[in-house]
Amino acid sequence: MANYYTDHPEIGFHLSHPEMRKVVDLREKNYEDKDKFDYAPVDFEDAIENYRRVLEITGDVAANVIEPNSESVDLEGPHLENGRMVYASKTFENIEATKKAGLWGVSMPRRYGGLNLPNAVFSMLSEVISAADAGFQNIWSLQSCIDTLYEFGSEEQRQEFIPRVCRGEGMSMDLTEPDAGSDLQRVVLKATRDEENDCWRLNGVKRFITNGDSDIHLVLARSEEGTTDGRGLSMFIYDKRDGGVDVRHIEHKLGIHGSPTCELTYKNAKAQLCGSTRLGLIKYVMALMNGARLGIAAQSVGLSQEAYNEALSYANDRQQFGQKIVGFPAVYDMLSRMKAKLDAGRSLLYQTARYVDIYKCLEDIQRDRALTPEEKQQMKKYQRLADAFTPVAKGMNSEYANQNAYDAVSVHGGSGFIMEYKSQRLMRDARIFSIYEGTTQLQVVAAVRYITNGTYLNIIKEMLQREVAEELRPLHRRVETMAALYEQSVQYVKEAHDQEVQDFLARRLYDMTAEIIMSLLILDDATRAKAEQNEACAEQFVKSANVYVRMAEEDVIGKASYVKQFIAEDLPAFKQV
Repeated sequence: MANYYTDHPEIGFHLSHPEMRKVVDLREKNYEDKDKFDYAPVDFEDAIENYRRVLEITGDVAANVIEPNSESVDLEGPHLENGRMVYASKTFENIEATKKAGLWGVSMPRRYGGLNLPNAVFSMLSEVISAADAGFQNIWSLQSCIDTLYEFGSEEQRQEFIPRVCRGEGMSMDLTEPDAGSDLQRVVLKATRDEENDCWRLNGVKRFITNGDSDIHLVLARSEEGTTDGRGLSMFIYDKRDGGVDVRHIEHKLGIHGSPTCELTYKNAKAQLCGSTRLGLIKYVMALMNGARLGIAAQSVGLSQEAYNEALSYANDRQQFGQKIVGFPAVYDMLSRMKAKLDAGRSLLYQTARYVDIYKCLEDIQRDRALTPEEKQQMKKYQRLADAFTPVAKGMNSEYANQNAYDAVSVHGGSGFIMEYKSQRLMRDARIFSIYEGTTQLQVVAAVRYITNGTYLNIIKEMLQREVAEELRPLHRRVETMAALYEQSVQYVKEAHDQEVQDFLARRLYDMTAEIIMSLLILDDATRAKAEQNEACAEQFVKSANVYVRMAEEDVIGKASYVKQFIAEDLPAFKQV
């Protein structure tokens, strides 16, 4: 029987990463839950085995329930009935299957009914579910909104809402509005204090809200009258049971049809303040968005895997001119690049997730006791790494998902354009990944300060000091050359002392940054797999390293040349008025 986890040992390989011990030990707080909950792990090895069991269960549900339902969900989609959103019929089956498998509230502490899984494992679950149906992954993965409530809400709010999510109630984050898309400072949905009923009231419209008729909403609203910027915004919790919110419209989208995207009208809706006023955008949404961006990175990797699977299967079956097309250089070039981008992107995803885990775990520990000076230093270090890696992981993996889905259609030829083949749906689904939760262009904006202040360059130089397997050393030397070109390019842009030039060239520098880091990560994976005598992964990672480093080299050299030859006087030629 198919299993979307065990069928791809490359996923489980990342459970054995050396940093996972630090992640698990921090997450489990010296395994203090073992005496309170019979399903809590007693040590590191037990925790990893627990993660594997959860992943295997998820892989089974994904392969044998969610994927078989995916075409039906895509064709039917959600619909509107009397101001309420109703899922596609098979979506209800998916939700019920994941509930029975205990796959809700998985990141929450056990005292609230959760599984206390780290972000790295949650990302693996997201990848597996996305491979089966990226639209359903949206619905399921929005349970991670509860992390923000756990982090910033009161204990009373945690007790009220977290157990409900652990039982399978859905969530949404209601941020964007008709006139406030990426520019959330323009949010106008109004929050007013109702002193008589000791609550807040919300009035206004939200648009493009994923899973918008969910049970529990986190809502960004303007609480400070007379303000027009982010300092007047606060975060609120809206409970669907209280009423006051209707679905005005469900968007008819290009892809991810199973994931309802709603326009909502708030009419004096009762809500609770989450955290403090005025910090909604400045602090809480930033935390919420970073988690969501990691989720889209995982969603992207899952779809990339499925696109590669479909393309490889078709190429092995399809014959032209008397031979299977998988033997044609033009085809195996596409397939090898797809797999290399998949492996490198996955490595970047889980490296980022581990960084997030370490600093978030230390933050959580800090709620119970004072951190030691060493722990404070670690928390600061890993938060900086997580902040630097998240926009790269989201941006690059969402772009790779689009490229891999496009190439899967190309491998299928004319059949790829026919609705009966899955590849067309994957391409439609992937298109949104590089748009929502911040476009790739906004990921570049988030990353550029780490480019210009030398953070990424220092990370690259540190990574270059790691040992690599002997057969991979020629590739390592190529990466060293790329890193030198990158350093020169960054320096050239900084010395231009022209903000518009920096903004224009930022995407080139971003791509170079990501490709060099992913080259080093895939070399690390290949080296470690060989050292661990993991023959299946070692063979694949060595192949992917050979392909990816050459692909990155091709791109980095070209972009370095572009940057070096660029001058401010060239800008007017690009401006279309």
